[in-house]
Amino acid sequence: MITIDMLKEYGADVSVGLSRCMGNEALYLRLVSTIPSEEHFSKLKDSIEAGDLAAAFENAHALKGVTGNLSLTPLYTPLVEITELLRAKENTDYTELLSEIIRQKDTLKQLCE
Repeated sequence: MITIDMLKEYGADVSVGLSRCMGNEALYLRLVSTIPSEEHFSKLKDSIEAGDLAAAFENAHALKGVTGNLSLTPLYTPLVEITELLRAKENTDYTELLSEIIRQKDTLKQLCE
């Protein structure tokens, strides 16, 4: 089960995330624990593989919003980068960024178990 200390070690800005949950630690941890199962991760991967940059943007943008609100910095940072590339419709290799996003999601998932 995830704890505030584990999130701090992960690199999350826990004080900001908690403030957005009005200091309610149980709520914050419950919200954080839902992130690894977000369907937008698989949709992001699938849409990038299909070359559907518009759908990829929508999924990346959704993930950026929720991870930003919870101050999950290690996940938020690559999501910001990929979102902006997709917003600009950059025809580039997204493999490295997508791999980092999945790696960070998997690390968070392990912490939540």
